[in-house]
Amino acid sequence: MTAQPFELPDFYMPYPARLNPHVEEARRHSGQWAREMGMLEGSGIWEQRDLDSHDYALLCAYTHPDCDGAELSLVTDWYVWVFFFDDHFLETFKRSGDREGGRAYLDRLPAFMPMDLAAGVPEPANPVEAGLADLWARTVPARSVQWRVRFAESTRNLLNESLWELSNINANRVANPVEYIEMRRKVGGAPWSAGLVEHAVGAEVPDRIAASRPMRVLRDAFADAVHLRNDLFSYQREVCDEGELSNGVLVLETFFGCSTQEAADTINDVLTSRLQQFEHTVFTELGPLFVEHGVDPLSAAGVLAYVKGLQDWQSGGHEWHLRSSRYMNERARAGDSFGPKSVVGALAAKRVRSYTHVPHPVGPSIIPDLRLPYELRLSPHLDSSRRSTVAWAREMGIIDPVPGLPGPGVWDEAKLIDYDLPLCAAGLDPDASPDELDLSSFWLAWGTYGDDYFPVVFGATRNLVGAKIAADRYSLFMPIEGPVTAVPTDPLERGLADLWARTAGPLSLSGRRRFRKAIEDMVAGWLWELSNQAQNRVPDPVDYIEMRRATFGSELTMSLCRLSREKEVPPEIFQSGPMRSLENAAMDAACLINDVFSYQKEIEFEGEVHNCVLVVQNFFGCDYPTALNVVADLMASRAREFEHVAAHELPVLYDDFQVGAEARGLLAAYVEDLRNWLAGILNWHRHCLRYDEVSLRRHHRPPEWRLGGPTGLGTSAATLR
Repeated sequence: MTAQPFELPDFYMPYPARLNPHVEEARRHSGQWAREMGMLEGSGIWEQRDLDSHDYALLCAYTHPDCDGAELSLVTDWYVWVFFFDDHFLETFKRSGDREGGRAYLDRLPAFMPMDLAAGVPEPANPVEAGLADLWARTVPARSVQWRVRFAESTRNLLNESLWELSNINANRVANPVEYIEMRRKVGGAPWSAGLVEHAVGAEVPDRIAASRPMRVLRDAFADAVHLRNDLFSYQREVCDEGELSNGVLVLETFFGCSTQEAADTINDVLTSRLQQFEHTVFTELGPLFVEHGVDPLSAAGVLAYVKGLQDWQSGGHEWHLRSSRYMNERARAGDSFGPKSVVGALAAKRVRSYTHVPHPVGPSIIPDLRLPYELRLSPHLDSSRRSTVAWAREMGIIDPVPGLPGPGVWDEAKLIDYDLPLCAAGLDPDASPDELDLSSFWLAWGTYGDDYFPVVFGATRNLVGAKIAADRYSLFMPIEGPVTAVPTDPLERGLADLWARTAGPLSLSGRRRFRKAIEDMVAGWLWELSNQAQNRVPDPVDYIEMRRATFGSELTMSLCRLSREKEVPPEIFQSGPMRSLENAAMDAACLINDVFSYQKEIEFEGEVHNCVLVVQNFFGCDYPTALNVVADLMASRAREFEHVAAHELPVLYDDFQVGAEARGLLAAYVEDLRNWLAGILNWHRHCLRYDEVSLRRHHRPPEWRLGGPTGLGTSAATLR
């Protein structure tokens, strides 16, 4: 037997595991059902002893402790099916590297999940198809159309993204940490499990809030914790025995060049952070969400039942991993590894540290050797756009004093000139016409001004209500149809109304909706930052990376490139997993560049907590140089991933969708646009006068540093001047 590769760490698990009393009923039923579907003897995958030793009924009895016997049996059948699929796909396609066969196999499965059962399904050709057809027919009559759509989508993601794992095995490639977290949510099945939780507790998440940030974060944090726990228990089977490359412990071993034990301990730290992010979201974001969307008490109670169901799944899944023969758990109960000290240690060390950051002088930002393999090209219309941007900002009032603020306001003309947003636009779109370059420069000026405006106007006074009111008004100035009719009252509203009128005209209705959502997401990111600032909370690393894409305005500027090609490229291409991976990798590389350059500005001069270098320092308890190296390595890794997706995953995607030569040319140009985007952003950071110490002292008042502790009335003595 292979030696155990590491000792399982202490786990943070604040919810007690409970066992459903109908477990024996579910065992009997699932065994009979699996045999009827052809999953046991003769399948070449399982025999009865395999099903018995895995004990999926025990998993479901722990993860769904309160449902009745019939519901537990149904849920258990779903888990028997999904684990059989995983093993069937492994044996049939992964071991042989047969991607084409795997693609054809997966392409048939959505037909067994019709929204209308009267539509019928094809004749099943294997146990996976037979099981899915049976389960779908037994499950969806009790659920709304909205739930069916969401659950079918998560099931398709779970199935289709198995090709991503297969492609990485074929390429002998280990993902980077951010890429892995994102893709594991799809292939790991926890979002799919969250859908079954809704079914098991008999309460659906209202459709109007299902896609909101709080519900997304709850689902994602739940998924990440489930997957990372599984990675710890399954490392020996997956990596040592099966040669899998999709395991979080292996990902961190590879990225950090550390030992297996160190990687396992770090994965457990991330797992703990995700559980605490889940708790933080429940206690701070659900209440305001219910109020904002007018969720009635009965529906709110249903959401809370769903939250409790997710908590039960965490504790129950952990308990099952301790017992199932599928995983490395022989020494799991040695000592007090799962006793109260785990909870106390996790709370005392990392959670408390997240709320006690004290702004302090850090000195000039250290800029490591950040390299991108792209040639920088600048628009020849740069100087003209510089003049136009100053004139536009003056007309909109962006460089005027702000009523109620001392001094010149947020920006004055000197700051605007120093920040040189047209330099950024000239690199992002070197082939733009003069008018196009002006429009890009104006959008960058508007977004950057807003990013500076919200902390100064609303953050200093913790006026979260005022910020929310201001943010909600912006949609009035972005009508999908017809002209802007609302009357702007400040520079941000005036600028947005003007830019929308210039931009929206040539776009289709769907293009306008996507572009408006990109702006709304960016503004929502500003509100998220203000909320963390009010709590003096350094964000969870995963939540930070994902929200940073919005707060940096990445989607906004990328949309300008993408929308020009929307009519010629099938929309499913831009919505596909590989394309989102490409764009997210580019976004993250750009955001991390910004965090490296802006460290002194944000930490010393603004008292910010939203910087990846600080997030890494806080998470690992390390110093600035160590954290900086981690961030620089991650930036380089995301840039390499961008090139990997462009070179290896997009051509396969195009073949899968039978994309023609003309559309391939447009998509190749879009990839080149993103390379220009990255090169332009790096060049702007190197040459604008926004982040160097001399400019910082010219642009900012002497910094104030507040001691960690209370804020609000009566706490001014905690500020060092």
